[in-house]
Amino acid sequence: MADKTGTNVLTGRSLVTAITSVCSAGFLLFGYDQGVMSGVVISKPWLGQMGNPSTLMIGTLTSLYDVGAVIGAVIAAVSAEPLGRKRTLILGAMVLIVGTILMGSAYERVQFMVSRILTGLGIGLITSSTPVYQSEISVAKHRGWQVCCQLTTMLFGLMLAYWINYGFYFKQGDIQWRFPLLFQLVFAVYILLLTPWLPDTPRWLMRHDGSPDRGLIVLSKLRSLPMEHPVVQSEGDDILQAIKLEAQEEGSWTDLFRSNGISAHKRFYLALGVQFMQQMSGINIVTYYAPTLFQSSLGMSSRMALLMGCFLQLFYIIASFVTWYTIDHIGRRPLLISMALGMCVVLVIEAATVATGGTGASVVAVIMVFAFEACFTWGWMGCVWVYPPEILPLKIRAKGAALAAAADFLGNFLVVEITPPALQNIGYKTYVIFAVLNLANAVIVWLFYPETGALPLEKIDEFFVAPEVEEEDENDIPAWRRVQWSVVAKAAMEVRKRKMKTRESSEISSSETTAADEEGYQKSTNERVENGK
Repeated sequence: MADKTGTNVLTGRSLVTAITSVCSAGFLLFGYDQGVMSGVVISKPWLGQMGNPSTLMIGTLTSLYDVGAVIGAVIAAVSAEPLGRKRTLILGAMVLIVGTILMGSAYERVQFMVSRILTGLGIGLITSSTPVYQSEISVAKHRGWQVCCQLTTMLFGLMLAYWINYGFYFKQGDIQWRFPLLFQLVFAVYILLLTPWLPDTPRWLMRHDGSPDRGLIVLSKLRSLPMEHPVVQSEGDDILQAIKLEAQEEGSWTDLFRSNGISAHKRFYLALGVQFMQQMSGINIVTYYAPTLFQSSLGMSSRMALLMGCFLQLFYIIASFVTWYTIDHIGRRPLLISMALGMCVVLVIEAATVATGGTGASVVAVIMVFAFEACFTWGWMGCVWVYPPEILPLKIRAKGAALAAAADFLGNFLVVEITPPALQNIGYKTYVIFAVLNLANAVIVWLFYPETGALPLEKIDEFFVAPEVEEEDENDIPAWRRVQWSVVAKAAMEVRKRKMKTRESSEISSSETTAADEEGYQKSTNERVENGK
């Protein structure tokens, strides 16, 4: 039996790993359900079962998932704070299981549409709670790569869906599309079985338990240190201080649109914006419709298009491992800006090659699809899901992160709905549109988005409490920097200071170790000399 924290066995790395595994399984489901429709929509048995829908109807059947996800994210915004991170995750898994069973057993279009909405609703609940859950149990220096671990798992789900689609492409009858849809039940059941035995986050427990004791117990087990240890006490004090600061006014939905002395409303807009902009990059043209893209734009057969999609997703997951290192060492902001510009260039080349046609151009077009996914995963995959829980204050973190996820799914719905008719009607110009949107994304991030990497969550609140810019320093700011939100430069300076302090501490520790080694060596040498005498 578990104790009252639910963590009588697991501590330290094993506990963090267990929580990361269920959060990752949630994102695996997200990726799997995005990828599985790529093969379903070109399956002849499915097309026949659905009454041979038009291109526009296929877009609708696919994108209803995102409608459900928006609803699920909005529900999570209401439920995540009173229910907690872990119970919201469990609720999402239960709804997803019901939707998946209905989808895999569908015999007509209406049932399939309802099941897509339900499945999306479950995913909306899951993906709204898991980034917050992961961020609130992680230490600052590991927060980025641990959330990236979830996103890599999402890509594994995407890749798995493509390979299962390819494997069942050679099967005759309804199993060709029913098995791939039902297979995701394995991961939903895993979440449902393991999550009840895990604790909620220390921040949520300290805020809602009436006493900080249970939160401190969980915190000590996460850090694998005694409750009395200075590290645990210091982190607990920071959390309580942040809670006290945010509790000065009664929490409500209006807090999303008020500063509360910490620019909370502006930070909420940043969270919404970054997740909506992710979809405006055009990633789901590739995620949902890669086989359709290879068929319609590049003239491949159904079998070759599916196989190429499989290798594309395999490359996608391999490329994502780079972000595990870069997201914390380079930072969120540089990756977002540089990779948005990279995707812009790639899409311009893609448009030119598709418009030109011919064997050589088609080869370049395929390479550009791979390059696009690399740029996306290095910049706009992990960073976008890490950023909202980091930039949002605790008081509105659950609501804000959930609504930011809703903005992501809303953008997703828009892109998935328009892609089939856009590719059919304007062809290569579709890529030009998204190239321009990626350029806009880079400019917006440069203007308004401060760096959050290397900053503890509670310290970010303190960072926003201070004046945005000192009047006497304004003349020292270059003209080209004055168009930026002043917090951007201030955040960059704070991050530089923290990284410098970390390096200095590391160097001091290293020099002390070296000095101790030299002293020991000298002492040993002197002893040998004495003994020789």
